[in-house]
Amino acid sequence: MISAIEALGTDEVCKRVAALACQLKIAKDLHIDYVCRACCDTPQIAPDLNKGKTRNLLTPEQCLIVWVERFLHGYQSRITCSKSKLPNTVPDEAVGIIIEARASNLSKEEVNQIIFGHRLAMSAENILGLLLEEFLFEKLSSVGWAMAWGETIRAVDFCNKDGKLLQIKNRSNSENSSSSKIRDGKPIEKWFRVNAATGRYEWDKLATKIGCRVAGLDEASFQAFIKRTLQSNPNALAIEPDNPWLKA
Repeated sequence: MISAIEALGTDEVCKRVAALACQLKIAKDLHIDYVCRACCDTPQIAPDLNKGKTRNLLTPEQCLIVWVERFLHGYQSRITCSKSKLPNTVPDEAVGIIIEARASNLSKEEVNQIIFGHRLAMSAENILGLLLEEFLFEKLSSVGWAMAWGETIRAVDFCNKDGKLLQIKNRSNSENSSSSKIRDGKPIEKWFRVNAATGRYEWDKLATKIGCRVAGLDEASFQAFIKRTLQSNPNALAIEPDNPWLKA
């Protein structure tokens, strides 16, 4: 995307993205135009689709096609519509031995339940951020914020028509080094749902950052959204067939 902006300029990039979005029937209320404009206004947050390549570099036009397709794929594979992948690792037998050695009153069956309970919890944590993103998409779209589906903006989740940028995290300790770096000196707001040190929910601070209060933008509504999503799409949470908690 960066190379396309440099080669074609903002107006031409926005024009071509709009045409591609129309061809792919991307709904106007997803506001890919906001996302495109944000990348053009601050090119350093636009993804470099040729990064690491030494040959077969994408042309500016190809970059735009890939970028728009990435946006569409991100939307179409959102957590309410997708099936999560099963864990691709097997439990380490030594973990059970450690638990048995320290808690000798536990039976092997109970130890096995603990191990698989942990794996199930990890799978739930893996989709928690996706659930939060889609919940916010549903709530913030009505007040002029667009989701940067498919990581179409680096380390930014939402933007609005005025070019404001917002990065969201589930917990205050979940930010990675790359997202910290990209925000250094950039006007990107950051919000996290839970203060990891205190357990406090920070929904009130989100209202301040987006500049308005939105009905249902609170923890109770988010948890209700989680329940509705898993009821309508159980496959959003991957559970191994041999997990004893599935049979409980």
